[in-house]
Amino acid sequence: MISRWNTGRDRVERLLDAGRIERVSPDRAPAELMLTQATAHLESARMLAASDVVGAYQLAYDAARKALAALLANQGLRAKGLGGHAVLYDVARAQLDPPLGEVLRPFDWMRRLRNTTEYPDTDKPVAAAADLAEAIPAALAVVNAIRAVIEDMPAY
Repeated sequence: MISRWNTGRDRVERLLDAGRIERVSPDRAPAELMLTQATAHLESARMLAASDVVGAYQLAYDAARKALAALLANQGLRAKGLGGHAVLYDVARAQLDPPLGEVLRPFDWMRRLRNTTEYPDTDKPVAAAADLAEAIPAALAVVNAIRAVIEDMPAY
């Protein structure tokens, strides 16, 4: 394991200073639990895809979100307050892009679509079957990427 992760450190420090993330005890156990839940969410999303597109989309999105939260939990960091889901993406991207930018990037559109789906407005789209068809493999890629790197990410 690396003793200190420096990639994106300036951005993470700014988010800490701004109170957008906070330090907590680094703990691999909740991180592993979140990754396990993320995998279960993806399986559930696949099962619901034909009967409940919106519910399945929410589960796919939550799988990716929990993977990003697992990364932070393992490091002893946690998103705070309004916009916490966007902060998860910001921290992960700061630390892992490159090389994982292409894998992480879909989380941002998934997050925006999740918001318009969760809080519908006639002027904004909600998740449709085509979105779900993209979201499930995108979320799976995020979960797999975080699972692959988490062991090398030391406590912040």
